[in-house]
Amino acid sequence: MHLDSETIYIPSEAGQMKLIVLRPRGAERAVPGMLWIHGGGYFEGMAEMVHFSRGKDAAKRYGAVVVSPEYRLSVKAPYPAALEDCYTALLWLRDHAEELGADPGKLIVGGESAGGGLAAALCMLAHDRGEVNVFYQFPIYPMLDCFDTDSSRDNHSLGWNTKRNHEGWRRYLGPLWGREDVPAYASPARREDHTGLPPCYTFVADGEPFYRETLDYVEALNKAGVPARADVFHADIHAFDLLLPLTKSAKEAREAFLLNFGKAIGEEAPDE
Repeated sequence: MHLDSETIYIPSEAGQMKLIVLRPRGAERAVPGMLWIHGGGYFEGMAEMVHFSRGKDAAKRYGAVVVSPEYRLSVKAPYPAALEDCYTALLWLRDHAEELGADPGKLIVGGESAGGGLAAALCMLAHDRGEVNVFYQFPIYPMLDCFDTDSSRDNHSLGWNTKRNHEGWRRYLGPLWGREDVPAYASPARREDHTGLPPCYTFVADGEPFYRETLDYVEALNKAGVPARADVFHADIHAFDLLLPLTKSAKEAREAFLLNFGKAIGEEAPDE
């Protein structure tokens, strides 16, 4: 599937926000529209990261329209700036779905790492505000819990580990850091009622910091009657599919994501 990439700017709370839009070339029918949110611990990263993400994989395999927002990083503005920016981008995708060739009834939210955390929080915010319906969510190895879990505590993995996790949350939460009353929109693991949230697929590595919170999120969704699944792959580093792309686990994770994306939208994966 050939894709066209366009950079556009839309009005936002902080002025103009950049969006990277990936669109299938020559699509003859409405396709799913997906907001894909980049990772980076809430304090680094950029919209262009979509070009080597699972979001782009879905666009190439299934022809989905993918929108990647350049949300405000916590080094410039802490919570809720990034979440509100993502919500603005989601509303823009809803309002422009038809002109993009996307199906307004199949709006998807996904992302990796902190982008996965924002995806989960965005699904909660969208559900509670009732202005836009999210059809499915793909929060890949999401950064969900500002408190240590069994897998994020004393984790000394290369790359993302306990030290960096604390740094990311401290920057993102700002004055909320260390408090017990952190809202679920900031740290989605704090959510108690998952009823009515969109169905979910994710994957995670068994040796990374976010292993436990990823599985806990899926379990909470299932308990609330929301179809949700997590595949677990063997790796001892966060974002293994991006950092170690040639490993067996990374290849299997990418294919599992595409298989479950196809199931979510009711299509079988076409030949590449």
